[in-house]
Amino acid sequence: MYAVEVRDHMMIAHSLPRPVFGPAQGMHGATYVVDAAFFTNDLDADGLAVDIGLAIQLLKSVLEPLNYQNLDAVEAFQGKVTTTEFLARHLFDRLAERIAGGALGEGGGRIRRLKVSLEESHVARAWYEGEL
Repeated sequence: MYAVEVRDHMMIAHSLPRPVFGPAQGMHGATYVVDAAFFTNDLDADGLAVDIGLAIQLLKSVLEPLNYQNLDAVEAFQGKVTTTEFLARHLFDRLAERIAGGALGEGGGRIRRLKVSLEESHVARAWYEGEL
């Protein structure tokens, strides 16, 4: 299987209001390094799995609505605990929707699997991965 992976980042603020999160129950910030990997079984006539330029633009467009936001104030997240794992799935779903809508051009139809990874520090990351 072939893969193209692109990277960007987003800066957010949020709280994780449950005792299991200890000091992270209070408002705090995070800068996530976000990787999106697009998997295909084959290459196109130009030798590409995915157009890397379009993949970079797509990831940036999905992160933009959350960048510099207080996630506690985002309507779609009301009543949710915005853990790194939760955010990985949220971003996966937004990318999948846009791929289905043609955001990666004809090459998007070859994507079989997608992985979204959020690195929250140099020692911890989480991801969501699934079939498209």
